Amino acid sequence: MAHEEMIKDNSKLSSYDAYFEKIQSRKKLPQSMQETLTAAFASILVSSFPEVPGGKVIEILADTSVADALKILSECNILSAPVRNPDTENSSDWRDRYLGIIDYSAIVLWVLESAELAAVALSASTATAAGVGAGAVGAIGALALGVTGPVAVAGLAAAAVGAAVAGGVAVDKGMGKDGATAADKLGEDFYKVILEDEPFKSTTVSPTLPRVLFVEAMLPLVRSILKSYRWAPFLPVSTECSMLSVLLLLSKYRLRNVPVIEEGKPDIKNYITQSAVVQGLDRCNGRDWFDLIAMQPISELGLPFMAPAELISIQGDELILEAFKRMRDFQIGGLPVVEAPKKKIVGNVSIKDIRYLLLKPELFSNFRKLTVMDFMQTIASQETGKVIPPITCKLDSTLASVIQRLALKSVHRIYVVAGEDDEVIGVITLRDVISCFIYEPPNHFDNHLGFAVKEILNQ
Repeated sequence: MAHEEMIKDNSKLSSYDAYFEKIQSRKKLPQSMQETLTAAFASILVSSFPEVPGGKVIEILADTSVADALKILSECNILSAPVRNPDTENSSDWRDRYLGIIDYSAIVLWVLESAELAAVALSASTATAAGVGAGAVGAIGALALGVTGPVAVAGLAAAAVGAAVAGGVAVDKGMGKDGATAADKLGEDFYKVILEDEPFKSTTVSPTLPRVLFVEAMLPLVRSILKSYRWAPFLPVSTECSMLSVLLLLSKYRLRNVPVIEEGKPDIKNYITQSAVVQGLDRCNGRDWFDLIAMQPISELGLPFMAPAELISIQGDELILEAFKRMRDFQIGGLPVVEAPKKKIVGNVSIKDIRYLLLKPELFSNFRKLTVMDFMQTIASQETGKVIPPITCKLDSTLASVIQRLALKSVHRIYVVAGEDDEVIGVITLRDVISCFIYEPPNHFDNHLGFAVKEILNQ
Protein backbone atom coordinates (compact mmCIF):
# COMPACT_ATOMS: atom_id res chain seq x y z
CA MET A 1 0.00 0.00 0.00
CA ALA A 2 2.82 2.41 0.90
CA HIS A 3 4.48 1.65 -2.44
CA GLU A 4 1.23 2.41 -4.30
CA GLU A 5 0.84 5.72 -2.47
CA MET A 6 4.42 6.68 -3.34
CA ILE A 7 3.79 5.96 -7.02
CA LYS A 8 0.60 8.05 -6.88
CA ASP A 9 2.41 10.96 -5.22
CA ASN A 10 5.32 10.86 -7.68
CA SER A 11 2.83 10.79 -10.53
CA LYS A 12 1.13 13.92 -9.19
CA LEU A 13 4.39 15.85 -8.97
CA SER A 14 5.39 14.56 -12.38
CA SER A 15 2.17 15.97 -13.88
CA TYR A 16 3.07 19.41 -12.50
CA ASP A 17 6.56 19.14 -13.98
CA ALA A 18 5.23 17.94 -17.34
CA TYR A 19 2.76 20.86 -17.57
CA PHE A 20 5.42 23.44 -16.83
CA GLU A 21 8.05 21.88 -19.06
CA LYS A 22 5.56 21.89 -21.91
CA ILE A 23 4.86 25.57 -21.37
CA GLN A 24 8.51 26.55 -21.18
CA SER A 25 9.27 24.65 -24.39
CA ARG A 26 6.45 26.40 -26.28
CA LYS A 27 7.06 29.95 -25.07
CA LYS A 28 9.02 31.83 -27.72
CA LEU A 29 10.69 34.22 -25.31
CA PRO A 30 14.38 35.01 -24.88
CA GLN A 31 15.81 33.15 -21.91
CA SER A 32 17.39 36.36 -20.61
CA MET A 33 13.97 38.06 -20.49
CA GLN A 34 12.42 35.17 -18.55
CA GLU A 35 15.29 35.13 -16.09
CA THR A 36 15.07 38.89 -15.52
CA LEU A 37 11.32 38.83 -15.00
CA THR A 38 11.46 35.77 -12.72
CA ALA A 39 14.17 37.45 -10.64
CA ALA A 40 11.97 40.54 -10.35
CA PHE A 41 9.03 38.52 -8.98
CA ALA A 42 11.43 36.75 -6.61
CA SER A 43 12.41 40.11 -5.14
CA ILE A 44 8.82 41.20 -4.43
CA LEU A 45 7.50 40.24 -1.00
CA VAL A 46 4.03 38.81 -0.50
CA SER A 47 3.37 41.56 2.06
CA SER A 48 3.24 44.06 -0.82
CA PHE A 49 0.29 42.34 -2.51
CA PRO A 50 -3.02 44.21 -2.04
CA GLU A 51 -5.26 42.92 0.74
CA VAL A 52 -8.66 41.37 0.12
CA PRO A 53 -11.60 43.80 -0.15
CA GLY A 54 -12.46 45.06 3.33
CA GLY A 55 -9.06 44.01 4.65
CA LYS A 56 -10.40 40.91 6.44
CA VAL A 57 -10.34 37.36 5.12
CA ILE A 58 -13.72 35.60 5.37
CA GLU A 59 -13.40 32.35 7.33
CA ILE A 60 -15.83 29.51 8.03
CA LEU A 61 -15.85 27.47 11.22
CA ALA A 62 -15.50 23.72 10.80
CA ASP A 63 -18.68 23.06 12.78
CA THR A 64 -20.75 25.27 10.46
CA SER A 65 -23.51 23.40 8.69
CA VAL A 66 -23.30 22.96 4.93
CA ALA A 67 -26.39 25.14 4.52
CA ASP A 68 -24.88 28.02 6.49
CA ALA A 69 -21.56 27.68 4.66
CA LEU A 70 -23.37 28.04 1.35
CA LYS A 71 -25.11 31.16 2.59
CA ILE A 72 -21.83 32.71 3.76
CA LEU A 73 -20.09 32.12 0.45
CA SER A 74 -23.08 33.37 -1.52
CA GLU A 75 -23.68 36.50 0.56
CA CYS A 76 -19.97 37.42 0.54
CA ASN A 77 -19.74 36.75 -3.21
CA ILE A 78 -16.71 34.47 -2.81
CA LEU A 79 -16.04 30.98 -4.13
CA SER A 80 -13.95 29.63 -1.27
CA ALA A 81 -12.87 30.33 2.30
CA PRO A 82 -10.41 28.96 4.87
CA VAL A 83 -11.94 26.59 7.43
CA ARG A 84 -11.00 27.23 11.05
CA ASN A 85 -11.05 24.58 13.76
CA PRO A 86 -13.08 25.93 16.72
CA ASP A 87 -11.46 23.35 19.00
CA THR A 88 -7.99 24.89 18.67
CA GLU A 89 -8.68 28.61 19.05
CA ASN A 90 -5.80 29.00 21.53
CA SER A 91 -3.19 27.37 19.31
CA SER A 92 -0.47 29.57 17.84
CA ASP A 93 0.22 27.09 15.01
CA TRP A 94 -1.74 27.50 11.78
CA ARG A 95 -1.53 23.74 11.24
CA ASP A 96 -3.78 23.27 14.27
CA ARG A 97 -5.86 26.38 13.69
CA TYR A 98 -6.98 25.65 10.12
CA LEU A 99 -8.30 22.44 8.58
CA GLY A 100 -8.17 23.54 4.96
CA ILE A 101 -10.16 25.49 2.39
CA ILE A 102 -13.78 24.84 1.54
CA ASP A 103 -14.74 25.60 -2.02
CA TYR A 104 -18.24 26.68 -2.95
CA SER A 105 -18.21 24.33 -5.90
CA ALA A 106 -16.99 21.40 -3.81
CA ILE A 107 -19.92 21.80 -1.43
CA VAL A 108 -22.48 21.77 -4.19
CA LEU A 109 -20.79 18.87 -5.94
CA TRP A 110 -21.14 16.98 -2.70
CA VAL A 111 -24.84 17.81 -2.70
CA LEU A 112 -25.28 16.54 -6.25
CA GLU A 113 -23.29 13.36 -5.73
CA SER A 114 -25.11 12.57 -2.51
CA ALA A 115 -28.47 13.19 -4.11
CA GLU A 116 -27.55 10.93 -7.02
CA LEU A 117 -26.62 8.15 -4.61
CA ALA A 118 -29.98 8.50 -2.96
CA ALA A 119 -31.73 8.44 -6.33
CA VAL A 120 -30.02 5.18 -7.20
CA ALA A 121 -31.02 3.73 -3.85
CA LEU A 122 -34.62 4.82 -4.23
CA SER A 123 -34.87 3.67 -7.86
CA ALA A 124 -33.68 0.22 -6.86
CA SER A 125 -36.13 -0.07 -4.03
CA THR A 126 -39.77 -1.09 -4.11
CA ALA A 127 -42.64 1.23 -3.40
CA THR A 128 -42.78 -0.22 0.08
CA ALA A 129 -39.09 0.36 0.69
CA ALA A 130 -39.26 3.92 -0.62
CA GLY A 131 -42.28 4.59 1.55
CA VAL A 132 -40.78 3.28 4.76
CA GLY A 133 -41.35 5.62 7.64
CA ALA A 134 -38.69 8.20 8.36
CA GLY A 135 -38.20 6.75 11.81
CA ALA A 136 -37.40 3.32 10.42
CA VAL A 137 -34.93 4.76 7.95
CA GLY A 138 -33.34 6.76 10.72
CA ALA A 139 -33.00 3.64 12.83
CA ILE A 140 -31.45 1.30 10.28
CA GLY A 141 -29.78 3.80 7.94
CA ALA A 142 -28.63 2.65 4.53
CA LEU A 143 -29.65 -0.95 5.21
CA ALA A 144 -33.27 0.06 4.75
CA LEU A 145 -32.47 0.76 1.12
CA GLY A 146 -30.49 -2.42 0.60
CA VAL A 147 -27.13 -0.63 0.63
CA THR A 148 -24.47 -2.51 2.55
CA GLY A 149 -20.71 -2.75 2.86
CA PRO A 150 -18.17 0.09 2.69
CA VAL A 151 -20.53 2.51 0.95
CA ALA A 152 -23.00 2.37 3.80
CA VAL A 153 -20.29 2.48 6.43
CA ALA A 154 -18.59 5.42 4.72
CA GLY A 155 -21.62 7.59 5.33
CA LEU A 156 -24.32 7.03 2.74
CA ALA A 157 -26.77 7.56 5.58
CA ALA A 158 -25.38 11.04 6.08
CA ALA A 159 -26.69 12.27 2.77
CA ALA A 160 -28.23 9.77 0.39
CA VAL A 161 -30.42 8.26 3.07
CA GLY A 162 -31.10 11.81 4.17
CA ALA A 163 -32.81 12.40 0.86
CA ALA A 164 -34.51 9.05 1.14
CA VAL A 165 -35.92 10.14 4.48
CA ALA A 166 -37.43 13.15 2.75
CA GLY A 167 -39.05 10.75 0.32
CA GLY A 168 -40.25 8.72 3.26
CA VAL A 169 -41.70 11.78 4.93
CA ALA A 170 -43.57 12.58 1.72
CA VAL A 171 -45.09 9.13 1.71
CA ASP A 172 -46.07 9.49 5.35
CA LYS A 173 -47.84 12.70 4.40
CA GLY A 174 -49.92 10.91 1.80
CA MET A 175 -48.12 11.77 -1.43
CA GLY A 176 -47.80 8.10 -2.28
CA LYS A 177 -44.39 8.05 -3.97
CA ASP A 178 -43.07 4.77 -5.26
CA GLY A 179 -39.35 4.15 -5.78
CA ALA A 180 -39.10 5.51 -9.34
CA THR A 181 -41.25 8.56 -8.67
CA ALA A 182 -39.34 9.37 -5.51
CA ALA A 183 -36.07 9.20 -7.44
CA ASP A 184 -37.34 11.49 -10.22
CA LYS A 185 -38.56 14.03 -7.67
CA LEU A 186 -35.54 13.61 -5.46
CA GLY A 187 -34.16 17.07 -6.18
CA GLU A 188 -37.10 18.77 -4.50
CA ASP A 189 -36.81 16.56 -1.43
CA PHE A 190 -33.04 16.74 -1.22
CA TYR A 191 -33.17 20.53 -1.45
CA LYS A 192 -35.32 20.53 1.67
CA VAL A 193 -32.99 18.17 3.46
CA ILE A 194 -29.91 20.27 2.76
CA LEU A 195 -31.18 23.82 3.12
CA GLU A 196 -34.26 23.53 5.34
CA ASP A 197 -35.14 21.82 8.55
CA GLU A 198 -38.87 21.58 7.91
CA PRO A 199 -38.85 17.82 7.13
CA PHE A 200 -37.49 17.15 10.59
CA LYS A 201 -40.00 19.24 12.50
CA SER A 202 -42.67 16.61 11.97
CA THR A 203 -40.43 13.56 11.71
CA THR A 204 -40.75 10.73 14.18
CA VAL A 205 -37.29 9.35 14.96
CA SER A 206 -36.65 5.91 16.36
CA PRO A 207 -35.99 5.92 20.13
CA THR A 208 -32.76 4.05 19.42
CA LEU A 209 -31.32 7.12 17.68
CA PRO A 210 -31.52 10.49 19.47
CA ARG A 211 -33.25 13.14 17.38
CA VAL A 212 -30.31 15.58 17.62
CA LEU A 213 -27.83 13.04 16.28
CA PHE A 214 -30.23 12.02 13.53
CA VAL A 215 -30.67 15.58 12.28
CA GLU A 216 -26.92 16.25 12.43
CA ALA A 217 -26.34 13.16 10.31
CA MET A 218 -28.67 14.53 7.67
CA LEU A 219 -27.19 18.05 7.83
CA PRO A 220 -23.43 17.39 7.95
CA LEU A 221 -20.89 19.92 9.06
CA VAL A 222 -18.23 21.46 6.88
CA ARG A 223 -15.49 19.43 8.54
CA SER A 224 -17.14 16.17 7.45
CA ILE A 225 -16.88 16.92 3.72
CA LEU A 226 -13.73 19.05 3.70
CA LYS A 227 -11.21 16.32 2.94
CA SER A 228 -13.15 14.23 0.43
CA TYR A 229 -14.32 17.11 -1.73
CA ARG A 230 -11.49 19.59 -1.58
CA TRP A 231 -9.77 20.51 -4.84
CA ALA A 232 -6.32 21.34 -3.50
CA PRO A 233 -4.30 21.24 -0.28
CA PHE A 234 -4.16 24.03 2.27
CA LEU A 235 -0.78 25.71 1.87
CA PRO A 236 -0.28 29.17 3.42
CA VAL A 237 2.83 31.26 2.82
CA SER A 238 4.53 33.89 4.96
CA THR A 239 4.28 37.62 4.31
CA GLU A 240 8.07 37.49 3.87
CA CYS A 241 7.76 34.90 1.10
CA SER A 242 8.42 35.99 -2.50
CA MET A 243 5.65 36.54 -5.01
CA LEU A 244 7.47 34.13 -7.30
CA SER A 245 6.64 31.28 -4.92
CA VAL A 246 2.99 32.34 -4.87
CA LEU A 247 2.82 32.59 -8.67
CA LEU A 248 4.33 29.10 -8.98
CA LEU A 249 1.76 27.70 -6.54
CA LEU A 250 -1.06 29.34 -8.52
CA SER A 251 0.23 28.09 -11.86
CA LYS A 252 2.51 25.06 -11.94
CA TYR A 253 1.13 23.54 -8.73
CA ARG A 254 -2.55 24.18 -9.56
CA LEU A 255 -3.61 26.01 -6.41
CA ARG A 256 -6.51 28.42 -6.93
CA ASN A 257 -5.74 30.43 -3.83
CA VAL A 258 -2.88 30.92 -1.39
CA PRO A 259 -3.54 32.03 2.22
CA VAL A 260 -1.00 34.41 3.72
CA ILE A 261 0.14 34.35 7.36
CA GLU A 262 2.53 36.44 9.44
CA GLU A 263 5.45 34.77 11.19
CA GLY A 264 4.53 33.89 14.77
CA LYS A 265 0.83 34.64 14.24
CA PRO A 266 -1.75 31.92 13.52
CA ASP A 267 -4.39 34.01 11.75
CA ILE A 268 -4.66 34.38 7.99
CA LYS A 269 -3.73 37.92 7.00
CA ASN A 270 -4.42 37.82 3.25
CA TYR A 271 -5.83 35.51 0.60
CA ILE A 272 -4.26 35.63 -2.88
CA THR A 273 -6.26 34.12 -5.73
CA GLN A 274 -5.54 33.47 -9.39
CA SER A 275 -8.13 36.10 -10.31
CA ALA A 276 -6.50 38.74 -8.12
CA VAL A 277 -3.10 38.09 -9.74
CA VAL A 278 -4.46 38.35 -13.30
CA GLN A 279 -6.31 41.55 -12.40
CA GLY A 280 -3.00 42.87 -11.08
CA LEU A 281 -1.28 41.93 -14.33
CA ASP A 282 -3.96 43.80 -16.27
CA ARG A 283 -3.06 46.96 -14.34
CA CYS A 284 0.52 46.58 -15.56
CA ASN A 285 -0.52 47.26 -19.15
CA GLY A 286 1.83 49.87 -20.61
CA ARG A 287 4.89 48.88 -18.61
CA ASP A 288 7.84 47.76 -20.72
CA TRP A 289 8.26 44.30 -19.19
CA PHE A 290 4.54 43.57 -19.51
CA ASP A 291 4.23 44.81 -23.08
CA LEU A 292 7.26 42.82 -24.27
CA ILE A 293 5.32 39.66 -23.44
CA ALA A 294 1.65 40.57 -23.49
CA MET A 295 1.60 42.44 -26.80
CA GLN A 296 2.52 39.27 -28.66
CA PRO A 297 -0.14 37.09 -30.31
CA ILE A 298 -1.06 34.17 -28.08
CA SER A 299 0.08 31.76 -30.79
CA GLU A 300 3.62 33.15 -30.43
CA LEU A 301 3.53 32.21 -26.75
CA GLY A 302 2.43 28.67 -27.51
CA LEU A 303 -1.13 29.29 -26.35
CA PRO A 304 -3.36 27.45 -25.96
CA PHE A 305 -1.15 24.96 -24.14
CA MET A 306 -3.36 21.97 -24.98
CA ALA A 307 -4.08 20.26 -28.28
CA PRO A 308 -7.67 20.46 -29.62
CA ALA A 309 -8.11 16.74 -28.97
CA GLU A 310 -7.34 17.30 -25.27
CA LEU A 311 -10.14 19.83 -24.78
CA ILE A 312 -12.95 18.59 -22.53
CA SER A 313 -16.38 19.78 -23.68
CA ILE A 314 -20.09 19.05 -23.29
CA GLN A 315 -22.99 19.12 -25.75
CA GLY A 316 -26.21 21.00 -25.11
CA ASP A 317 -28.40 17.91 -25.09
CA GLU A 318 -26.34 16.18 -22.39
CA LEU A 319 -27.39 16.35 -18.74
CA ILE A 320 -26.18 19.23 -16.61
CA LEU A 321 -25.33 16.73 -13.90
CA GLU A 322 -22.89 15.08 -16.32
CA ALA A 323 -21.28 18.45 -17.04
CA PHE A 324 -20.54 19.10 -13.37
CA LYS A 325 -19.37 15.55 -12.84
CA ARG A 326 -17.01 15.92 -15.80
CA MET A 327 -15.56 19.06 -14.23
CA ARG A 328 -14.91 17.24 -11.01
CA ASP A 329 -13.46 14.15 -12.68
CA PHE A 330 -10.98 16.21 -14.71
CA GLN A 331 -10.41 18.82 -11.98
CA ILE A 332 -11.35 21.72 -14.25
CA GLY A 333 -13.47 24.77 -13.57
CA GLY A 334 -15.58 24.99 -16.72
CA LEU A 335 -16.65 23.41 -20.01
CA PRO A 336 -17.44 24.84 -23.43
CA VAL A 337 -20.88 23.86 -24.68
CA VAL A 338 -20.53 22.76 -28.28
CA GLU A 339 -22.59 21.62 -31.24
CA ALA A 340 -21.48 18.57 -33.18
CA PRO A 341 -19.83 17.73 -35.48
CA LYS A 342 -17.36 20.66 -35.64
CA LYS A 343 -17.48 21.69 -32.00
CA LYS A 344 -19.02 25.08 -32.68
CA ILE A 345 -19.09 26.82 -29.32
CA VAL A 346 -22.57 27.94 -28.24
CA GLY A 347 -22.10 28.50 -24.52
CA ASN A 348 -20.11 27.88 -21.39
CA VAL A 349 -20.85 26.14 -18.11
CA SER A 350 -18.70 27.16 -15.16
CA ILE A 351 -18.31 25.33 -11.90
CA LYS A 352 -19.65 28.40 -10.10
CA ASP A 353 -22.87 28.19 -12.15
CA ILE A 354 -23.76 25.13 -10.13
CA ARG A 355 -24.91 27.44 -7.36
CA TYR A 356 -28.07 28.10 -9.35
CA LEU A 357 -29.17 24.55 -8.61
CA LEU A 358 -29.52 25.57 -4.98
CA LEU A 359 -30.45 29.21 -5.34
CA LYS A 360 -33.26 28.28 -7.72
CA PRO A 361 -35.20 25.28 -6.33
CA GLU A 362 -37.25 25.02 -9.51
CA LEU A 363 -34.05 24.00 -11.31
CA PHE A 364 -32.84 21.69 -8.60
CA SER A 365 -36.13 19.85 -8.33
CA ASN A 366 -35.56 18.05 -11.66
CA PHE A 367 -31.79 18.17 -11.91
CA ARG A 368 -31.59 14.48 -12.90
CA LYS A 369 -33.41 15.28 -16.18
CA LEU A 370 -32.15 18.82 -16.80
CA THR A 371 -30.05 19.26 -19.96
CA VAL A 372 -27.18 21.68 -20.31
CA MET A 373 -29.06 23.86 -22.79
CA ASP A 374 -32.19 23.96 -20.64
CA PHE A 375 -30.03 24.91 -17.68
CA MET A 376 -28.39 27.80 -19.56
CA GLN A 377 -31.69 29.03 -20.99
CA THR A 378 -33.44 28.96 -17.63
CA ILE A 379 -30.64 30.98 -16.01
CA ALA A 380 -30.70 33.43 -18.92
CA SER A 381 -34.47 33.90 -18.68
CA GLN A 382 -34.03 35.01 -15.08
CA GLU A 383 -31.37 37.58 -16.02
CA THR A 384 -30.95 38.98 -19.54
CA GLY A 385 -33.41 36.77 -21.38
CA LYS A 386 -30.63 35.45 -23.63
CA VAL A 387 -27.98 32.82 -23.14
CA ILE A 388 -24.79 34.67 -22.22
CA PRO A 389 -22.31 34.17 -25.08
CA PRO A 390 -19.02 32.49 -24.16
CA ILE A 391 -15.86 34.58 -23.85
CA THR A 392 -13.67 33.78 -26.86
CA CYS A 393 -10.55 34.91 -28.68
CA LYS A 394 -8.63 34.06 -31.86
CA LEU A 395 -5.10 32.74 -32.31
CA ASP A 396 -3.95 36.20 -33.42
CA SER A 397 -5.35 37.90 -30.30
CA THR A 398 -2.69 39.43 -28.06
CA LEU A 399 -2.08 38.11 -24.58
CA ALA A 400 -2.82 41.62 -23.27
CA SER A 401 -6.32 41.54 -24.77
CA VAL A 402 -6.92 38.09 -23.27
CA ILE A 403 -5.81 39.30 -19.83
CA GLN A 404 -8.00 42.39 -20.15
CA ARG A 405 -11.10 40.35 -20.97
CA LEU A 406 -10.44 37.86 -18.18
CA ALA A 407 -10.05 40.71 -15.68
CA LEU A 408 -12.97 42.77 -16.99
CA LYS A 409 -15.42 39.87 -17.07
CA SER A 410 -14.08 38.29 -13.84
CA VAL A 411 -13.99 34.88 -15.52
CA HIS A 412 -11.47 32.07 -15.13
CA ARG A 413 -11.09 30.98 -18.76
CA ILE A 414 -11.37 32.18 -22.33
CA TYR A 415 -11.94 29.84 -25.27
CA VAL A 416 -9.84 29.95 -28.43
CA VAL A 417 -11.92 29.60 -31.61
CA ALA A 418 -11.07 29.30 -35.28
CA GLY A 419 -12.90 29.65 -38.59
CA GLU A 420 -16.22 31.22 -39.43
CA ASP A 421 -18.08 28.59 -37.42
CA ASP A 422 -16.26 29.48 -34.18
CA GLU A 423 -14.97 25.97 -33.73
CA VAL A 424 -13.42 25.76 -30.28
CA ILE A 425 -9.80 24.57 -30.50
CA GLY A 426 -8.53 25.33 -27.02
CA VAL A 427 -8.90 27.15 -23.73
CA ILE A 428 -6.71 29.62 -21.86
CA THR A 429 -7.09 29.61 -18.08
CA LEU A 430 -5.85 31.95 -15.37
CA ARG A 431 -3.23 29.33 -14.60
CA ASP A 432 -1.97 29.47 -18.18
CA VAL A 433 -1.75 33.27 -18.15
CA ILE A 434 0.31 33.34 -14.95
CA SER A 435 2.59 30.63 -16.35
CA CYS A 436 3.50 32.86 -19.30
CA PHE A 437 5.36 35.30 -17.06
CA ILE A 438 7.52 32.99 -14.95
CA TYR A 439 9.60 29.87 -14.84
CA GLU A 440 10.82 27.85 -11.86
CA PRO A 441 14.51 28.27 -11.01
CA PRO A 442 16.29 25.04 -10.08
CA ASN A 443 15.55 23.84 -6.53
CA HIS A 444 13.44 26.93 -5.85
CA PHE A 445 10.99 25.26 -3.49
CA ASP A 446 13.63 23.27 -1.68
CA ASN A 447 15.65 26.44 -1.11
CA HIS A 448 12.83 28.81 -0.21
CA LEU A 449 9.88 26.82 1.16
CA GLY A 450 11.42 23.54 2.19
CA PHE A 451 10.77 19.88 1.51
CA ALA A 452 7.48 19.99 3.45
CA VAL A 453 5.83 21.97 0.66
CA LYS A 454 6.01 19.09 -1.81
CA GLU A 455 4.76 16.74 0.88
CA ILE A 456 1.68 18.94 1.31
CA LEU A 457 1.17 19.22 -2.44
CA ASN A 458 1.05 15.43 -2.61
CA GLN A 459 -1.94 15.23 -0.25
